Amino acid sequence: MGTILIDKLLHTVIGRGASDLHITTDQPPVVRVDGRLLQLETRKLTPDDTVALMKSITPERCQQELQESGGADFGFAFGELARFRVSVFKQRGNVAMVLRQLPARLMDFVELGTPPVLTDLIMRPRGLILVTGPTGSGKTTTLAAAIDYINHKTDRHIITIEDPIEFYHKHDKSLINQRELHVDVPSFAEAIRRALRQDPDVILVGEMRDLETIEAAITAAETGHIVFGTLHTTGAQGTVNRIIDVFPTNQQEQIRTQLSVALVGVLSQTLLPKIGGGRVAAYEMMVITSGIANLIRENKTFRITSMIQTGAKAGMRLLDDEMFKHWRAGIVEKGEILLRANQPDALAAKIARAERGLLDDEEGPSTDKAI
Repeated sequence: MGTILIDKLLHTVIGRGASDLHITTDQPPVVRVDGRLLQLETRKLTPDDTVALMKSITPERCQQELQESGGADFGFAFGELARFRVSVFKQRGNVAMVLRQLPARLMDFVELGTPPVLTDLIMRPRGLILVTGPTGSGKTTTLAAAIDYINHKTDRHIITIEDPIEFYHKHDKSLINQRELHVDVPSFAEAIRRALRQDPDVILVGEMRDLETIEAAITAAETGHIVFGTLHTTGAQGTVNRIIDVFPTNQQEQIRTQLSVALVGVLSQTLLPKIGGGRVAAYEMMVITSGIANLIRENKTFRITSMIQTGAKAGMRLLDDEMFKHWRAGIVEKGEILLRANQPDALAAKIARAERGLLDDEEGPSTDKAI
């Protein structure tokens, strides 16, 4: 019964263009479309249903991990139609699952609308580039596009460390080795340390989720490799603070110095529901200039946002300014951008001025400058 039902559900997910499928007890299956949750018109699932659905797609090792530690993650291919990242877990003693649909093909930077300066940064010979944003904001898709760009442009040895592998890359000009957590390697930090002995040029770290991984990534970036990583932070300023705060107080000054040298850029992104359906990305881009490096080193990160705002010539842009442009173009609702703003009060005031026709010429270009 599980297999038949999962096939039907996955066809529904693909047909409706849903990003996620939620399966839990005492509730019909739920899909997320354009950021909104919608119940499917079927009966409520019983505990036996959720177990059968889980067993129909979950590898043995993950079923064992679910029993031992209450949760497991893995990648799952639904024939040729789609790939999913699956998280199975226990709740109230029952089995639940969330399946995230992965794009069927790799998108490029033009389709994604990423800031143009990103293509220059990823071709650097060394340094740390972070892609940040909340869960489901498209970080993995952006990083996959970066790997794909390098792969088709130049000869590099690329090592990715992922949990799980979401996009499969084919060797082109570059050689790509993709390592999956718990299948090919025990931890992110250990994989980075081992990668340094594998003659890499590019290292992708799927998630920088703890001190050990962040430390290993910074070290790899300092020793002549380009390292890509992700963090669940919003905004460049918040990202720098988060990294520093992970370390014990007595190490923070040293980390500020290391980070000011190792970091080359932070791309922060979010996905907004478009008026009329679909979603659009908004990006914040911080490029590490000597001025921003000084702010990081001197613990003056509170000034980063204003430096990004005046850094258009270096390719920088602010998330709030990007979202304002989307609203002004009639692409997204005002409420949606205010929910996601880094400085909601300032953005609300700017919108109010625009609605009253009070944005003067000076303010108009300054917004464009930050884009």
